[in-house]
Amino acid sequence: MEATASTTQQAVPPPRLRETYQQEVLPSLIEKFGYSSPMRAPRLEKITLNMGLGSHMDTRSREKATGELALIAGQAPNVRVAKKSIASFKVREGMPVGCAVTLRGARMWEFLDRLCSIAIPRIRDFRGLKANSFDGRGNYSMGVKEQLIFPEIDYDSVDEAHGIDITITTSAPTDYEAFELLLALGMPFAQEGRPMAEGSAEAAAAEAAEAKAAEEAEAAKREEAARQAEAAEQLAAEQAEQAGDEEQGEEAEAAEAEGDDENTDTEAQEG
Repeated sequence: MEATASTTQQAVPPPRLRETYQQEVLPSLIEKFGYSSPMRAPRLEKITLNMGLGSHMDTRSREKATGELALIAGQAPNVRVAKKSIASFKVREGMPVGCAVTLRGARMWEFLDRLCSIAIPRIRDFRGLKANSFDGRGNYSMGVKEQLIFPEIDYDSVDEAHGIDITITTSAPTDYEAFELLLALGMPFAQEGRPMAEGSAEAAAAEAAEAKAAEEAEAAKREEAARQAEAAEQLAAEQAEQAGDEEQGEEAEAAEAEGDDENTDTEAQEG
């Protein structure tokens, strides 16, 4: 019997995704970032699942939701209770308000494998995971609107949809390294908002600053040209006005001279 049990234990294969990490992802990360030791390369540390339990739910509904999270995670979750009463939310101190479970080791790898290969592709109108949901310390958070995307949940047995918050904690010191780790493990990130390497970020910032400076210079040129055109138009108007005044002055002088001539002729006739 002992030999049979030992054989059964040895026959259990290691998590597929963990083997992928060790054989493919880890060497790729070491080459990409130049880590001096494999221990410095980013790795998964834990995955935390959290499901809220509404105050409107009765005891049976809470127990069912907790059981569904246990099926999804593969281990029993811990129930979180309210630390104080909140009348506006109809929450009493000690009332269950959520359940959470933390996965490590083989269960962590198996869950991430199912999440990427089975659950996420079942999300309606899926356009990629938000790539800007890292926390600045190499950890990633995402949310799913309903538990039905997980194959462990029987559609016909679900009375109410529950959202689940998923937090993936890594040892990566930067969001960019964590992103490269999770991307290599198969997480389907959207193209927009992806973290960049520090050098790339600096280059992008410099390029953006250069483009902004060029745009400001072009705007200044257009503004200067508009000012010059306005000044030229104003000068032309002043010159036209001055020419009109001179013409009126000449006409007045001519009229005055003509009046003088008439007066002279009149005086001559009278004489």
